[in-house]
Amino acid sequence: MTTISKTRLQVMWNRLLAVVEEQGQALIRAAFSPIVRESGDISAGIFDIRGRMLAQAVTGTPGHINTMAEAVKHLRDRFPVQDMKQGDIYMTNDPWLASGHLNDFLLMQPVFFKDRVVGFTSCTSHLADLGGKGMGPEGSDVFDEGLMVPPCKLVDAGEVNAFLMEIVRVNSREPIANEGDIYALIACCETGAKRLAEMMEEFAIDDLDQLSDYIIETSYSGTVQAIAEVPNGTYRNTLMVDGYDKPIKLAATLTVADDHIVLDFDGTSGCSDKGINVPLNYATAYSVFALRCIIGPDIPNNAGSLEPFRVIGPPGCILNAQHPVPVAMRHSLGQMTPDLVYGCLTQALPDQVPAEGASCLYDVPLRHTPEAARDGGTLFALELVYNGGTGARPTRDGLSATAFPSGVWGSQVEPTEATAPILITRRELLPDSGGAGTYRGGLGQYIAMQSATNEDFLAFLSVERVRFAAAGRQGGGAGRLGRLRIGEKGPDLPSKGEFRIPAGKTLIMETPGGGGLGPPEARDPTAVERDLNDGLISRDAAKKDYGVQKGEMP
Repeated sequence: MTTISKTRLQVMWNRLLAVVEEQGQALIRAAFSPIVRESGDISAGIFDIRGRMLAQAVTGTPGHINTMAEAVKHLRDRFPVQDMKQGDIYMTNDPWLASGHLNDFLLMQPVFFKDRVVGFTSCTSHLADLGGKGMGPEGSDVFDEGLMVPPCKLVDAGEVNAFLMEIVRVNSREPIANEGDIYALIACCETGAKRLAEMMEEFAIDDLDQLSDYIIETSYSGTVQAIAEVPNGTYRNTLMVDGYDKPIKLAATLTVADDHIVLDFDGTSGCSDKGINVPLNYATAYSVFALRCIIGPDIPNNAGSLEPFRVIGPPGCILNAQHPVPVAMRHSLGQMTPDLVYGCLTQALPDQVPAEGASCLYDVPLRHTPEAARDGGTLFALELVYNGGTGARPTRDGLSATAFPSGVWGSQVEPTEATAPILITRRELLPDSGGAGTYRGGLGQYIAMQSATNEDFLAFLSVERVRFAAAGRQGGGAGRLGRLRIGEKGPDLPSKGEFRIPAGKTLIMETPGGGGLGPPEARDPTAVERDLNDGLISRDAAKKDYGVQKGEMP
């Protein structure tokens, strides 16, 4: 075997990153559902013959990407490589194998080159509806939440399993969108497989062995070096979150050694009766992502850079939910784990960790009422996503209306109104919602929506930061709480549940702001002036939070 130079291996690595990005864009362009097409709720990646992730598309969420990194190993072990044929594609939406809830479909395709399997492509995206109680926290177990597809062959030697597709269609309120999204996933896998084979042809290699070893060993080594810069020790933190009907405690112990990190969720509350429980694969995905944002953030995400991190938790705690508990809205708490982890990490690296943010997406599944289905009304199922503010960073303000840690883009007005009978009447930033500080927290936003017809619709809410605000760090102030209500003067709604929005009434959501960092009195006066001029803070806030009187600006 000819040894490939490191320079050539690096060029090939860069090409691989381009291949996966084209793969991800193929999924987005072909998708039917707005949450995929407009918000980028996906993952795409390339894996070696052993099922190790070599590269991931930049577009995508940690909840999809880092769960995909483990899911491919499961599928690789489940289906013998020697039995795979050109054009085969495998699939599952098992929450404990794939991405944490039923609505995410994960596909894996073997890549053939010179008549043998050399690796795999994989991808995940969110399907709008899979029957049952649908996307919402009201299920009593996973069987309530829709159709589960065990690991199976979706495409056999290029022939799509028509019976399986029919099962998915008849179990959905959005059969056309689901079918289209599955074909988009197939196109994503096929694009990656085609481009990977072309790359191997161009570089005249017969397998990925040397390239994969180089990628994983280089990334692992770099990550271990980054971990070595974190002071060894054991760091603990707890975080209170809204929960469904009562607050829930999330607990973490972060143990940093010379060459690895272990995160333990021991002490976390037990599972809920409602669908906000989190499979460990999903909690791991976001926790490790948060750590990697601080520790070796410039190292590409792959099996090598993920290997030094281990996440554990007592089976049955809400961050290690066991089958068959309901998990449809697992992101509500799963996306809070970065703030939990950062409460540990700030003890070791106080100058590198941001303040707490809104974190959990304001994810709003909407659909028609039962009587609309019965009486010939307008039928639809749509999932909208909105973002709050991120926490202030050690040297910069937080980002407004920006998703961290998910990275999902907020739903846009025009595609929403074109897809479903929903009218967005107002959407704007919320002044004074970011926590005060030397660096200000990011702002939340105000969203108002109503039925575009004379029919009611249902909203399934499962959000956070309505009871517990995003805390500041190092003297920074807390962000504003989120708020939900029907009508401007209506009573506040709880953060989770199923709600009917009557025709002519308006669902109003105010997403939370991020916490500030550092004492407010140390903020640069020109930054306060800029915030005032931009309408991000009020005169009253300038006086109260920063001690600035009208006319005192430079």
